[in-house]
Amino acid sequence: QVRLVESGGGLVQTGGSLRLACDVSGRTVASLDMSWHRQTPGKEREFVAADGWNGGGTYYGNSVKGRFTIVRDNARNAVHLQMNNLKPEDTAVYYCAATRDAGYSYNNAAAYDYWGQGTQVTVSS
Repeated sequence: QVRLVESGGGLVQTGGSLRLACDVSGRTVASLDMSWHRQTPGKEREFVAADGWNGGGTYYGNSVKGRFTIVRDNARNAVHLQMNNLKPEDTAVYYCAATRDAGYSYNNAAAYDYWGQGTQVTVSS
């Protein structure tokens, strides 16, 4: 059974940075398609970033391009989300997700089989 545990969330000022971590157990991260999504109350879960394990490429949501970076950490069996130049609209609960093969549905939450519990990110103005 694959288990995902996020960490690194917190409160930061506008323009600041945070680095989220998603530790994976039960399977090597090197054989999983990994992604980050975020959600605020009353809204649908929003795609943030994805990275394919088998040359599947790296993708970002339009609202975070150029500011966020998804980084695979095979030594730790984890994936990170480096978030720079944070804005108040980035405030959300951030979720890590994984699946064996997301295919072309890398930005669709329904494509992922495993989810973490989420970590809160709050950006103050």
